[in-house]
Amino acid sequence: MEERRRQAQAQYDDEISLVDLASTFLKRRRVFYVVFFVALLAGIIYALFMPEKYEYSSLVRLAEKEPGSYIEQPAAIIATFENRWLPEYQATFQAEHESSLPFEVRFANPESTALIQITSEASPPESETVEQAHAWLIEKLSQAQSAAVSNLKASLQAQIESLSSTIKMLEGSTDAGAAIAATVEKRLSLEATLNAIQPMEVLAKSRQSTDRKGTSRILIVVLAGLLGLMGGVFLAFFAEFASQVKAQMSGS
Repeated sequence: MEERRRQAQAQYDDEISLVDLASTFLKRRRVFYVVFFVALLAGIIYALFMPEKYEYSSLVRLAEKEPGSYIEQPAAIIATFENRWLPEYQATFQAEHESSLPFEVRFANPESTALIQITSEASPPESETVEQAHAWLIEKLSQAQSAAVSNLKASLQAQIESLSSTIKMLEGSTDAGAAIAATVEKRLSLEATLNAIQPMEVLAKSRQSTDRKGTSRILIVVLAGLLGLMGGVFLAFFAEFASQVKAQMSGS
């Protein structure tokens, strides 16, 4: 019985109560205050001096044969942007300024539309650089779209002329009424397609968003406070632990 009481007493002595934790925290509260206020102050300073960022958007409507029918598919255009034109511009910018492009350029095609959206997030001092980048990329797209439209028109015009020649040949033949009618119908269809072609159109160029982008300043201060709270509590107990270890080593 006596042995059990001693074991129970030893086990009880090894336990740490909430009172012990509170006493330790109060003893090292200055460590907590220093860590908490340093972290909070750092968060406030960062939030105040954090550069403002806005989203800059350019919007282009692709050339179409007719509504909903693209001369070049949006997915192919975006792939060309990402794998050819953008890397080419980034390399040119790197060579001219000896630094990389200070912002990202993203491309998107809103579902079921002929639109290509070019977006970048940058600070106001970088707005001119964003405008130059977007203008360069749009010019590349414009050249490609103009060439595609010209090729399509030339192809349709050649087919129309060929059908016109066929109609003239058939007019001199007997019993060619059905063939002439079919050929004329096909020519009219091609002419309608030719007249329905819509060239590429730039709808917006480097338009700045009204709302600022990026992490909220209030959120940054709150996160800094939470980090300081957790770090302060940890370091307060760690300081007490280190003090006791040092005292024990000195005593031995």
